[in-house]
Amino acid sequence: MAKYVFGVDIGGTTVKIGLFTAEGTMVDKWEITTRTDEGGKYILGDIAASIEDKLAEKQIDKSEVKGIGMGVPGPVKADGTVLRCVNLGWGIFNAADELSKIIGLPVKVGNDANMAALGEMWQGGGKGFSNIVMVTLGTGVGGGIILGGKMLSGVNGAGGEIGHIQVNDDETEVCGCGRKGCLEQYTSATGIVRMANTLLNTTDRPSALRNVQYVSAKEVFDAAKQGDELAAEIVDRHGKCLGKALAQIACVVDPEVFVIGGGVSKAGTIITDTTEKYFKEYAFHACKNTKFTLATLGNDAGMYGGACAIMND
Repeated sequence: MAKYVFGVDIGGTTVKIGLFTAEGTMVDKWEITTRTDEGGKYILGDIAASIEDKLAEKQIDKSEVKGIGMGVPGPVKADGTVLRCVNLGWGIFNAADELSKIIGLPVKVGNDANMAALGEMWQGGGKGFSNIVMVTLGTGVGGGIILGGKMLSGVNGAGGEIGHIQVNDDETEVCGCGRKGCLEQYTSATGIVRMANTLLNTTDRPSALRNVQYVSAKEVFDAAKQGDELAAEIVDRHGKCLGKALAQIACVVDPEVFVIGGGVSKAGTIITDTTEKYFKEYAFHACKNTKFTLATLGNDAGMYGGACAIMND
């Protein structure tokens, strides 16, 4: 019986790799550089070589390894076909088959946000649940949907792309996706800063944020915790926008719990409390008691998810 699995999380700058026991304990983790030159053609080979080196170092035979689970920053179909990853230079190809051929082990590939959600379900903030929606609030807004313990990839690998739900028909600024009024434009770190700067520039109301040269999402939440009324208004807007969007998602997915992660989530329960308040206001009655929790695995979530994906495959 296999004793080990590998979880891999490919980012635009580094690849994070974790070695896990079959029970979910991380034995080791390390990073290698993501070589995106020449269309990212070296990435999978570098990953395979690094894993081979670790197997030799730990004196682990491949027969003891169930396989490799890997998250990539882009849409991935259920069969492991990547539908372009701009950050990596990849086009359309089956990354699972390709890496499996190189290293001689089974490989499961999924979108990185879905993998992170799977990791949080397995060993993080969603542990104990098998139906979760993870919301990643960072520079952008990502999401991962786990139903019955399995990732929801969707036909085009776009399952869980909640950051691009349209929430404002009157928005004039363009989202990174090329459309206008996306959830990401209001609830990401950059969206919070945008709302703060707009409010600061259109009102004379006093605020500690006026003493900051470059406003950040962290400073907005910190100021709100200190009782700053203008900052509290921004936090309230953030919670209302996110809570309302999640209420719509609950009507379709009906999860047991929403797990909030990403850099913005470091602000803590001020986010879950505000979001949950508005969620209950907008949610369908059968979904009102959906739980909210913070992610706990941080940057390791994708590796944990990869390991879980291959364990469950």
